[in-house]
Amino acid sequence: VRGYDFNKSSSIDYFNLLRSYSSIGFQATNFGQACEQINTMLESNSIIFFGYTSNIVSSGCRDIIRYLCQHKIIHVIVIIAGGIEEDFIKCLAPTYVGEFTLNGQHLRANGINRIGNLLVPNDNYCKFEDWLMPILDRIVNENLNNCILTPSKLIEILG
Repeated sequence: VRGYDFNKSSSIDYFNLLRSYSSIGFQATNFGQACEQINTMLESNSIIFFGYTSNIVSSGCRDIIRYLCQHKIIHVIVIIAGGIEEDFIKCLAPTYVGEFTLNGQHLRANGINRIGNLLVPNDNYCKFEDWLMPILDRIVNENLNNCILTPSKLIEILG
């Protein structure tokens, strides 16, 4: 067990700081091993499949995922439909950081939804519905008997 030596230099060597996580212990070791695995995949030009749950998109991790896609670091995304919905909601209105210990009943009475320690006003969902419903109406009117609407086609239509 060994941690990063911050006294070695007047500035932090972030590469070696992350590398040191493998020997710190507790969850840091798992994080360090994950970093090593990611580096191995990148160095071998592997095709990277990336899967996540919808709540991840509600958090600031959305910006990391966007970066990974934008720079073609990941090649395939596997996500449930809720992840698409959460992505659009996050684009339409802000989500806030709260506390895991906030009273859920009190939050709900005040029109606030909680996703872990994230706080999402009800209005965010209303904005999403206001944006989505005209698009769905247009899809139904234009496509009633023509073809099957696949999830990927729906995502393309939504933008």
